[in-house]
Amino acid sequence: MRHSLRTGFSFGLTSAVITTLGLMVGLNSGTHSRFVVIGGILTIAVADALSDALGIHVSEEAEDRHTTREIWESTIATFMSKFIFALTFIIPLLFFTLPTAILVNIIWGLLLLGIFSFQIAKEQRRNPWKIIAEHVIIALAVVIIAHYVGVWIEKTFC
Repeated sequence: MRHSLRTGFSFGLTSAVITTLGLMVGLNSGTHSRFVVIGGILTIAVADALSDALGIHVSEEAEDRHTTREIWESTIATFMSKFIFALTFIIPLLFFTLPTAILVNIIWGLLLLGIFSFQIAKEQRRNPWKIIAEHVIIALAVVIIAHYVGVWIEKTFC
């Protein structure tokens, strides 16, 4: 895979998993509303995908090492991967109760990160368990912190 596409894909996938899980868990803990959680995911899929794509675009330009084509490939790959992966988190919300869908989505997100982390480790000939553990622990920290922020918001403002 071309470096520019890999950059966009890896950033988009990772950002989609981390931000969508954090937002979804936080919104659920604060509102317990399927409607609010779905609205948050849709917002992440569009607004944050555009924001991340612009961030990659500017970052790649600032490096002053890439062609215009490579910059746009990274930009589009970031947007598409973030948008598509974020939208996958809506599917369980359509078929399960809210608490079950949240759990299914946490498992789905960790699975995506685990598979991608394994692929990175394999390509770099590094210990896959160390890389997987590092990425999964960070994702779980985001989920736990987002949960408690949601609980705090509910207790403070509701």
